Amino acid sequence: MSTAAPPPPAPAQAPARQKEITIYSHSTLFYWWPVWVGGFIMALVTAFSGEVLAVVPAHTKPDVNRKLPWLASEDAKSKDEGIRNILVLPKGKEHPKNKTTGDLEEPHLRIAYSKNVGVLFCTILLLVVFITNVPLRGLWSVIVIGTIIFVSIIFAILDWWDPILTYLSFLDIRINMGGYLFISIVLFVLWCIVTFLFDKQIYMIFAPGQFRVRLEIGEGETAYDTAGMTIQKQRSDLFRHMILGFGSGDLIVRTSGAQAHTFDLPNVLALGRRVREIEDMLRTRAVVAGGRDV
Repeated sequence: MSTAAPPPPAPAQAPARQKEITIYSHSTLFYWWPVWVGGFIMALVTAFSGEVLAVVPAHTKPDVNRKLPWLASEDAKSKDEGIRNILVLPKGKEHPKNKTTGDLEEPHLRIAYSKNVGVLFCTILLLVVFITNVPLRGLWSVIVIGTIIFVSIIFAILDWWDPILTYLSFLDIRINMGGYLFISIVLFVLWCIVTFLFDKQIYMIFAPGQFRVRLEIGEGETAYDTAGMTIQKQRSDLFRHMILGFGSGDLIVRTSGAQAHTFDLPNVLALGRRVREIEDMLRTRAVVAGGRDV
């Protein structure tokens, strides 16, 4: 009588890798993206405007409809009488010359004719400087918005907007295309280095049962137990977090025990979604641990 051979044992399966949630802290330079984006846009507008800047001595006067005989065409079909608008330099002054060839330098610096291009870029720059350096959280952001609306209505009732806008019309700021590109390229390179390299060195890693922290570039990780840990999303700065940061925020983590610690991780992107993921992971671990105790 023959007996069947026992089935071979099933191959051992590697334990499933525990899910980890990594949260990075970003510097305030992250919120400067409107400056380099605006600079590239202004550079394109300037490039396609078709105007160039003529560098001339002070007190240069424009003259219109001046006839220049050497430009007149002898061909009757062209009808070019050589009439041009010109710039007349002061007596004794010379047009800038090329230092290499010694020839008169032709205008070549690309610049937009509209002054609004430079004014808009400077406005963006100053707003970003203010927003990234003056925190307006919670009620303060509501007060600022309400004050702006209230003042705007008062100015409209008193008919003050017309003289204010007339006065601001004298504001003339012009930057050539090279200036926009220099500012934007340098700032964009710094933004990429800081955002994708240095900011990746400051983080918290949450896993079932523990989380690891590194708050300084170059220092090692420190692990803590998640038992009794509390996480808190700090009240958001409307302008910095919601407008420039697309829903970023500051995270506060507190440990429990005899040696409790508090960790503040500022400028975390998509903070609301990340906090929900951490809370779900902690609840799942609590349910699993309770089931094992039974």
